[in-house]
Amino acid sequence: MDAAQRQLSERIDDATQRLLGTARVLTDPGLREPSMLPGWSRAYVLAHLARGADAMRDLLVGARTGEDGSAYAGSEYRAAGIEQGARGSAKDLAADVADSAMALRTIARQLPGSAWQVYLRIPGLVPFPAAQLLARRLVEVELHHADLGAGYGPENWPAEFTAMELAEPMRTQRQDRLDWAGPPGTTA
Repeated sequence: MDAAQRQLSERIDDATQRLLGTARVLTDPGLREPSMLPGWSRAYVLAHLARGADAMRDLLVGARTGEDGSAYAGSEYRAAGIEQGARGSAKDLAADVADSAMALRTIARQLPGSAWQVYLRIPGLVPFPAAQLLARRLVEVELHHADLGAGYGPENWPAEFTAMELAEPMRTQRQDRLDWAGPPGTTA
């Protein structure tokens, strides 16, 4: 992991701690409330984040071993994992998000330099080098934390995140959340 990747990993750690701070105060009834994403409960958003970390971890394990890994065994497997996780209690979901994030962090911190150049495959996306995975994880954590609709929004994002150069579709996804939030000092 080079210096830029380590800095990005530290930003992910910070964003994850903020997310966990929110996740740990959500109650079981609060988890069943709708998130900012149509059709997604807060529990579903948290389960999505946990399964996303697992998928990214699996991709990095594949990059480390030289195997062509995929993020998910299939769309049905992905959906089933999220659905199952979303049925968990508030305590279980917060632990799931924390555990999956730590497992991803551990693999990322141990990945040899050459593995960061291995191309990864995520269904629906053009293959990309493993080095881009950290930015994708940071975006996922920050955007979905805001999507919870639980007091953390784009106005809370660190300046480094709002100014970060992002590839598509991440740039548009971040802008969508900014548009939902409205101008600074207002609520959507």
